[in-house]
Amino acid sequence: MAVMAENTEPIFLDLELARRIETAEAKAAASAAESALARSRTDMAVERVASGYAVYAGANSPVTQAVALGLNGTVSEEEFARMEEFYRERREPVRIETCPLADLSLFELLGRGGYRATEFTNVMAQRIDSVSPSCTNDDGISVERVAEDQIDLWTLAVAQGFAENQLVSQDVLDVMKLFALAPGNECYLARVEGKVAGGGTLALRDGLAGLFGASTLPAFRKRGVQAALLKARLARAAEDGCEIAACLAQPGSGSQRNMMRRGFQVLYTRVKFERHWEDGK
Repeated sequence: MAVMAENTEPIFLDLELARRIETAEAKAAASAAESALARSRTDMAVERVASGYAVYAGANSPVTQAVALGLNGTVSEEEFARMEEFYRERREPVRIETCPLADLSLFELLGRGGYRATEFTNVMAQRIDSVSPSCTNDDGISVERVAEDQIDLWTLAVAQGFAENQLVSQDVLDVMKLFALAPGNECYLARVEGKVAGGGTLALRDGLAGLFGASTLPAFRKRGVQAALLKARLARAAEDGCEIAACLAQPGSGSQRNMMRRGFQVLYTRVKFERHWEDGK
């Protein structure tokens, strides 16, 4: 059975903390879309609704969803309808990531609207205390923050790590680059004996460090690359004054097990609800 790391103080989840975590992620997605808009990507859109954000970053994009709804009180029928219209006018299914601490009114509206649950995600977190600032490891692994002129190298490495040995599509590369260029996000590249081995992303917002987009190229797995990337990002988060690091993992997955071994705990499980439009309705 997986256990928490020694001397790690458990984190108590309350509405305030859930709101901080969900809002930080929503802002990261919104920032990515808004940054793309500023670079003349007219297919992007962001709208504030029900204390959260509705984001559109292209058809079927993992960024295209509503996040952090219902964490500041009742969600009205008018707000919910406005959120639905945001996606309907773009001919996109409505996808809503929900926190279990959201106001009950949100779930009542989902029930009446015929939404169905399509995905479960564990939100995990760890306190950031004293972390070694060193980003160099004895086993030949080094981690560096990526400059803007290296973003394409980082994007390809991380995307290829997720794709295994399959060809990486341009759509995946575009999504990765979208996040990489967003304000508040930092990208890190890991090398083993000078060779690119993997990478990860760090989002710094409101005292929270979001860890996501981390992968290792198949040839370099089981050599400590992810541990080195985690160490480097936590050190940077501590330097920035962050109190808590958060990440996402599928329930029961290898990623969840690995993060628990490194001191992270499951705070709550998010549920994604979806509604697909039929015959224009």
